[in-house]
Amino acid sequence: MKTPAEIRSAILGLLARIAPEADLAELKGDVPIRRQIDLDSMDSLNVIAGLTERFGVDVPESDYGRLQTVDDMVDYVATRLAAARGGA
Repeated sequence: MKTPAEIRSAILGLLARIAPEADLAELKGDVPIRRQIDLDSMDSLNVIAGLTERFGVDVPESDYGRLQTVDDMVDYVATRLAAARGGA
């Protein structure tokens, strides 16, 4: 089971690969990522694909709008992982 801190670290690693020029140390968890990092729509899709690849969670297109901030992503992944284990 991944802790929220481990999930956050993995998400930041994913963002670092997609936007290497971004200063992730300054990234605020509760502010939409696209307001803090210059991501185009393809980059955003790559972030979602990376979540699927890294954590093995399916992210249906209907949920894309729920993944605006790092905190949103951490909560989403944690909930999906818990549900996959039968814990939520």
